[in-house]
Amino acid sequence: MSESEEPTRREPEAPAGRARYERSFGGLVGAMLVTVLAVVVFAAIRAVTSDQEPIPVRAVDYSAEVSRARADKQLVVMAPEQLPLGWKATSATYRDGVSASWHLGTLTDDRKYVGVEEARVSIKDLVEEHVDTKADRGEDVTIGGEAWQTWTDAGGDYALARSLQDGEATVESVLVVGTAPEDEIREFAASLQDGR
Repeated sequence: MSESEEPTRREPEAPAGRARYERSFGGLVGAMLVTVLAVVVFAAIRAVTSDQEPIPVRAVDYSAEVSRARADKQLVVMAPEQLPLGWKATSATYRDGVSASWHLGTLTDDRKYVGVEEARVSIKDLVEEHVDTKADRGEDVTIGGEAWQTWTDAGGDYALARSLQDGEATVESVLVVGTAPEDEIREFAASLQDGR
């Protein structure tokens, strides 16, 4: 070799059987996306094919809360003496004070929700809060000799509402709302008793 010639550099050869590739940020992102997609597909298949029983719902004894609420004498406190066979009370809360309110939440034997909401507010306020701000009013129905308003929303909720009066004055409103079939919600409303 002459002094003017530079030695040629040789790239090291890859071991036999292994291809050489360029590592890039784009390749890393692509590999991560493929991995995440595989995990999501696996989770979706697992959720669809899982034979696990649904998590059992914890039932609450609502009778103590009914007694406490009725003893406060701020609201009528509409509640059934007992729930239909297979139903579970899942929540029961009474808030006392100036804005007293009563709530009883239940699940039917088909795991559909039916709840009672009661407060010293208008029916409109209860409907907007617990059904939908754009709920549609249907025809009134008579249940247990009392006239109830019917309300529905786009999400499939069905509600019954009426004012509770003391003499001529409306003192509070009660709402029975749920995702259960209309006839079950009506039967439940018929079973409600007040504390008077």
